[in-house]
Amino acid sequence: HYIGMKKIIPEAIPELKIMPFLIGFLILFGLVAAFLKKKSLVMVWISTIVMMMIIGLYDFYIWGYDYGHDLNPEAPIKIPGMVYQPPLIGSKQLLNMNSVSLPDIGAYLIGISLLIAVFVLINRKFIKGK
Repeated sequence: HYIGMKKIIPEAIPELKIMPFLIGFLILFGLVAAFLKKKSLVMVWISTIVMMMIIGLYDFYIWGYDYGHDLNPEAPIKIPGMVYQPPLIGSKQLLNMNSVSLPDIGAYLIGISLLIAVFVLINRKFIKGK
């Protein structure tokens, strides 16, 4: 890359291999919690998703920081003090590039799932262990 950024190789990103299993586990756990109608399981499911979201955002931030700061010193274009860290959420102008990072359908579905779970907890008639 002309500014020294590393090439993104999906096979070299372990999170892309782990994520399908984590998402599958969360879906299965959520279905079990819904089927058993146990308040404690729903609360653990919500807590687990929120914790994984926080860890995921932190991991993405660290990856972006490394990607934008660990540049090839042999790059043809070097601008002292310029870093190319992509935004965590939103858009950012990086020289002649506009880098955009926004949630997609998966994030919206997770958000809807969390809202439904909180609704179920608030409306006790749907669960056991009131």
